[in-house]
Amino acid sequence: MARKRIRITSRMLFVWFLLAGFILLFCPAKITSKFQFAFARIFRWPLNIGKNMSLSARTSVAVQDESARKESQYQNYIVNLEEELRRKNEQIRQLTGIRTRLRGFEGAKLAPAEIITSSTEGQRCELIINRGSDDGLAKGFYVIGDNSVIGIVTDLSARTAKVRLLTDTSSAVQVNIAGIEANMLMQGDGKNLAKIKMVPAKHKIKVGDPVLVRRKPGLLDIAMIAGAVQQCKRDDKNASLWEITVKPVCDTARLNDVAVIIMNPAK
Repeated sequence: MARKRIRITSRMLFVWFLLAGFILLFCPAKITSKFQFAFARIFRWPLNIGKNMSLSARTSVAVQDESARKESQYQNYIVNLEEELRRKNEQIRQLTGIRTRLRGFEGAKLAPAEIITSSTEGQRCELIINRGSDDGLAKGFYVIGDNSVIGIVTDLSARTAKVRLLTDTSSAVQVNIAGIEANMLMQGDGKNLAKIKMVPAKHKIKVGDPVLVRRKPGLLDIAMIAGAVQQCKRDDKNASLWEITVKPVCDTARLNDVAVIIMNPAK
């Protein structure tokens, strides 16, 4: 007598798995734990392969990311070095040009500096630069921009210095106009200009005449241009005197770099 074949359908499999699930659900934890351990032992090898493959993939991605980050750091470092080199070359070019044109700077040191902050209008016209006493600067040193005197160091720390511009209302320097030998004092007016008063009207002065800061041994060994005559008129109170308005030849509002003159640098 032939055996009757039992046809297993998907519905029967579903019911069996459902019953098995309920049995495992309500079995004591001790039995289910043994089942889990047995499953882990049986399928340990394929599970380890999958785990190792996943770990390897993550490690590979992490190594690639770290390598890319390091490469980016090196590229940034190279760009920074190239920019610093370009900047130094530009400063050397500018300072070499100044020394070539002005023979009085052979024994001087020009300390290039960058402007940190600037105030070019109002009662206080001044710059803060990134050079200080550690760089050999001291109070009274002259500061130049665009080959002209623009101010004097008035205060400093180890790494920074304050430069009072010639247009500051508290600024007062001895000057000459177009080679005229006369005692002239130029004072700032806080409006990007300066004034020279008490000049005898016998001197012939015209618009455009250069105004030079007089030499000061130990600080400025040659007279240097600072501005030009913008207006020359009779003094309101004394017709025998000139009242002269001076416009700086350097537009300090557009400056990014300056140089400090150190006439007697330490060896």
